[in-house]
Amino acid sequence: MKIEELREHLCGRYPDLCPLFSLEFGDGILVVDAGKLHEAASDLRDLGFDLLGWCTAVDRGAHFEMVYRLRSRTMQVGMFLKCDVPREDARIASLTDLWPSADWHEREVYDLFGIRFDGHPNLRRIFLPEDWPGHPLRKDYRDERMIRRPDYI
Repeated sequence: MKIEELREHLCGRYPDLCPLFSLEFGDGILVVDAGKLHEAASDLRDLGFDLLGWCTAVDRGAHFEMVYRLRSRTMQVGMFLKCDVPREDARIASLTDLWPSADWHEREVYDLFGIRFDGHPNLRRIFLPEDWPGHPLRKDYRDERMIRRPDYI
């Protein structure tokens, strides 16, 4: 499948979320509603995106943005799959059933941002101890142990 055919297919499937393709690198960007993330990811996997390179989150203040980097080795094309996650109830579907490599990446996002992945087989911290307070990559994170005070200088 060529990149133009892929774009047409995705625009037909998600007309309100027609993907934009970067002219600079030729990779696609598909922004979906969090409720349709698993469905869109499943479609992309079935279309030949056989590799999940990584996923991460971005703290946008009022919400989080999840970003997944997919790659099709047969088509030699990449895709960014994005969705917004509300800050108050930060949870989204796990993609570990589609790409087993999502396991570690989702655990990292959970550990550092506090986003929960529904259906994840082993969602627990990966870097920090289980009793660590909070999630350090959130913009509102404060750990008094890490603030420099004059008596420590």
